[in-house]
Amino acid sequence: MNQPSTSFNIRDYGARGDGATLDTRALQSAIDAAAQTGGGTILVPAGQYVTGSIFLRDNTTLYLDAGAVLLGSENAADYPIVTARWEGVTQDTHAPLIAAENARNIALVGRGTIDGRGAIWWQKHRAKTLDAPRPRLISFSSCSNVLIEGVTLINSPAWTINPVRCENVTVNQVTIINPPDSPNTDGINPDSSRNVHISNCHVDVGDDCVTIKSGIETESPGLRVPCENITVTNCTMVHGHGGVVIGSEMSGGVRNVVISNCVFVGTDRGIRIKSRRGRGGFVEDVRVTNVVMREVLCPFTINLYYHINKRGDKIVSDKNARLVDEGTPRVRHIHLSHITARDAKIAAGFVYGLPEMPIEDLTLDDVSITMARDAPAGYADMADDIPEQRAAGFFARNVRGLRLRDVEIADQIGEAFLIESVSRRN
Repeated sequence: MNQPSTSFNIRDYGARGDGATLDTRALQSAIDAAAQTGGGTILVPAGQYVTGSIFLRDNTTLYLDAGAVLLGSENAADYPIVTARWEGVTQDTHAPLIAAENARNIALVGRGTIDGRGAIWWQKHRAKTLDAPRPRLISFSSCSNVLIEGVTLINSPAWTINPVRCENVTVNQVTIINPPDSPNTDGINPDSSRNVHISNCHVDVGDDCVTIKSGIETESPGLRVPCENITVTNCTMVHGHGGVVIGSEMSGGVRNVVISNCVFVGTDRGIRIKSRRGRGGFVEDVRVTNVVMREVLCPFTINLYYHINKRGDKIVSDKNARLVDEGTPRVRHIHLSHITARDAKIAAGFVYGLPEMPIEDLTLDDVSITMARDAPAGYADMADDIPEQRAAGFFARNVRGLRLRDVEIADQIGEAFLIESVSRRN
């Protein structure tokens, strides 16, 4: 990646880069100056720059040179309160460290680092002393032609990269590292966005590595935009709760997703789709191929009894068929092929549809799973009538059109396959 020949150097706008002085005003001044001339590149040279929230404008590129570090301010006042979607709900929240709204042709590139210094926010979250939801590290809303490339992102206060209602987003060659015990520090979360390309990234975080979302049922129907045309390729995922996850915020729908050529190590689940009654929406046309997993709790889960914040709810947990309505989630046309999982711990797979809306058209083809018999017991996914398991086989219930071709499960305890209420596809 070549340094741009013409740029707006933030040191020319008063940035100190000494790791102590607050440089927010200098950064924002350089961005605004570039925008006022029709666009340009904002150069952040080597140094340590403390900053609060900054906002990219149309046709601006923030370029972090090698050795440049943006340090997130540890003062909450440096992150103004804005109205934005957070976890599916439009609400007041602290602004992201790097933000943009209704912007086009924006980029964050280079070989530098952004350190969110999230520890103070994680502490506030655990102590329940937050005045508003934590800032995300990078979040763009209603933007088009977005590029994030080359940078290293660490210690995010909450979600790390979160495009919301954006179009044509590329995240390439990005390294994301958040401590394994940091709360809700997801890696890359496209939300109600379309044409999103995630490639050649390394993600090691305290929650899901990549999560695809589209809002929840309490949001106005006009805001429930699908997340669609998503590719995830050539990535490594480590430690997160899930490698690639869809949901549980999926009321706007998710479709046309391709996941390929990835490695998952030590994630709780590998490929995970989660929702519940009341959420509505759909997940359809998902293809996963050429994936290697090691030491995951469960390689594949599709769970329509996901009970976070609804455990024991009579509607969510009801195992009898209920009337189909706009709150009934639909999952269909999911195909997984050429996958190897070694030393899986809890179960080889967990697929749990609704009796009134079975998961439809699910294929596993050329899949090899070896269980680790010395693993502790645990839960394959969060459904309230499933007991703890250890090195169990593949469980499927309420599926219409399940096809298993060349699926091998080894070293499991008990039956390799437990298939219930599975029918032919009409």
